[in-house]
Amino acid sequence: MKNIVLFLIVILLAIIPLFLQGDAEFGGADGKAEEMIGELAPSYEPWFKSIWEPPSGEIESLIFSLQAAIGAAFIGYVIGFGRARKKYSSKE
Repeated sequence: MKNIVLFLIVILLAIIPLFLQGDAEFGGADGKAEEMIGELAPSYEPWFKSIWEPPSGEIESLIFSLQAAIGAAFIGYVIGFGRARKKYSSKE
């Protein structure tokens, strides 16, 4: 029961801001940093250009999500492996 309540709270925390700020634009830190650099140093020239730019924002979000999922899977594997090793090494 406790897990269900916690899950519902997490879902509400994700959904409520979308309704409260429906017309707001949820930008990332990259856009804010670029905007601030433009204000502080308008003549700033980047050191290098990207090798490949995603064709759209959706593709960029997909790649970011895949990166997060792979990272979460890796962390889950390491934690699970450590717990299993601890569990089975103590029984011998």
